[in-house]
Amino acid sequence: MRSKLIGTFLGVMFLTSFSVCQASAAEFSVTVKNLTHGTWFTQLLITAHDRHTDLFEIGEPASAALQAMAEGGDISGLMGYVDDQGADSVATPADGLLAPGAVVHDVFFDTDRSRNRYLSIVAMLLPTNDGFVGLDSLRIPVYPGTYTYYLNGYDAGTEANDELVNGGGAPGVPGIPADPGGNAGTGGSGAVNIDPNTNTTNTTVHIHPSVVGDTDPLGGMSDLNSAIHRWQNPVAEVIIKVHNRRRR
Repeated sequence: MRSKLIGTFLGVMFLTSFSVCQASAAEFSVTVKNLTHGTWFTQLLITAHDRHTDLFEIGEPASAALQAMAEGGDISGLMGYVDDQGADSVATPADGLLAPGAVVHDVFFDTDRSRNRYLSIVAMLLPTNDGFVGLDSLRIPVYPGTYTYYLNGYDAGTEANDELVNGGGAPGVPGIPADPGGNAGTGGSGAVNIDPNTNTTNTTVHIHPSVVGDTDPLGGMSDLNSAIHRWQNPVAEVIIKVHNRRRR
């Protein structure tokens, strides 16, 4: 998997860098697949936007809109932001959740009459405290063809990863909203992801360390099942199909 990922990444990077000085694609479609074993994606925000628009920035504090998405799956704030910037955006799927192994197929964009040449994608990872799958400002390829990318899971840095499923989800309210798969336990102590030597927390957007979990459904340190909910990056596959080039 690693060699495939690196090879795909290098091939995509070559095509992307080659087209930096070119006009970007006008018509393209986006397919997103959940690669995890037991983690769900909340409603996806897929947006084509200009170079000045950012949904998140690694190493920087999360915006209030990003926090609402990462802690509770609420994309309304981010949707309002990109719409104000003149972006082309889609919220999908309509029922709000993308199950492990499931795919959102061929979300179509036509950006011929705009300067929206960058693609971003976000959705909360559930069950996590403030984890999300993210793609930040990818330059949309110019030449017709199929392009494959793999996306990481990120931590918004806005909430401690206590791994307690207690109906939380509002910004600033500790806890995980739910486990859509019904595999979570109860009675966890929340004593996970704590470094006794440093006792520090990364409060900026960063690569998610994944969940720890345990195998005790009625106690232990976590409400999450380590055999089901634990994941490693990448968490999503994105396929962009470019249909034609932008007219100059």
